[in-house]
Amino acid sequence: MDARVNGTVAEGFEPVAEAFAVNFARLGERGAAVAVYRDGHRVVDLWAGSRDVDGSAPWERGTAQIVRSATKGVAAAALLLLHQRGLLDLDAPVGTYWPEFKAAGKERTLVRDLLAHRAGVPALDRPLTPAEAADPDLGAAAVAAQAPVWEPGTDHGYHAQTYSWLTGELVRRVTGRPIGEFIASEIAAPTGADVWLGLPAAEQARVGRVGPVSAPETPGALKVRPKRAVADAYADPASLTRRAFAAITPLPDENDPAYRAAALPASNGIATADGLARVYASLIGEVDGGTRLFTPETRELACTEASSGPDRVLVVGTRFGLGFMLHGPASPLLTPTTFGHPGRGGALAFADPASGVSFGYVTNGFQGGVTADRRAQALVRAVRSALPLS
Repeated sequence: MDARVNGTVAEGFEPVAEAFAVNFARLGERGAAVAVYRDGHRVVDLWAGSRDVDGSAPWERGTAQIVRSATKGVAAAALLLLHQRGLLDLDAPVGTYWPEFKAAGKERTLVRDLLAHRAGVPALDRPLTPAEAADPDLGAAAVAAQAPVWEPGTDHGYHAQTYSWLTGELVRRVTGRPIGEFIASEIAAPTGADVWLGLPAAEQARVGRVGPVSAPETPGALKVRPKRAVADAYADPASLTRRAFAAITPLPDENDPAYRAAALPASNGIATADGLARVYASLIGEVDGGTRLFTPETRELACTEASSGPDRVLVVGTRFGLGFMLHGPASPLLTPTTFGHPGRGGALAFADPASGVSFGYVTNGFQGGVTADRRAQALVRAVRSALPLS
């Protein structure tokens, strides 16, 4: 579809607006927004299309969407803030803060293992229903009782859903507060970012409906098919890949107000593109000359590799810092120093200390990719073309 692009771009960032328009014309975009900050100041603020994937009401400035796994980066920021404040030791066993987690051979699992997808519990023997998953007590109890698939700390695999209860419960044990409340008061409020984990009723009207959309084939482009091992892993109900993504079964209705009001740090954060970009801007510097969340030392932790190589769940090579996905073939970001997180089928947010750039992209139409949506990648390439990067 063709869509009128609204918003502003600073001089030199016109390629981002051009790529954004092409996403609507050629790549199946229905409604989306993108924001970019450079050295803490906004240089791109664009939106277009419909607020609902299945509707016609226009997307407006401030329209928010569910961002799926892009939430994981915000949850990671919460844990690293606790470390920065001296409240959480990354090299301590998780059981130091959460004694029940020691069960079933997990007593040596370190906090850094949990953040780097090395905890060995990406799946549950008995999946939780959406209602059970939304109960933080039930989710935490399930993951605490789960035996690890591999010895914690010895390998890595994407904790697609269980990351919710791992991170959420650790924040609750350390602070006595739900993770959604911590993010609201310690991350969103100081930065002025429209980011929610557990959507307040007062904000429901700002959030569009999401859903799957087909990614049209681009004329003349090579059709890229997943490798056989990847395709087999997603097709096999008994594979660790399928079991990890099916830790909540059946799949929740992402447009259900009750689901949006829950706090699942792996999957159901809601944000504007500007909100995500503002949060990440605060992780590498000051935002609008004010708030800075991470010290340089904490920022370094975020972008230092903690896991790399074949991923036991995603069946491709992945790279993670402490809670953040890092630049690599499976998830190309801006430069080798970039850290952030994609959301399955669309959303992407990251920060790049080398260039001073932070980026947020949200969409209401989810396509098939897990770690590298082609609409988001087109925008990343446009940002890269606007920068004097070596």
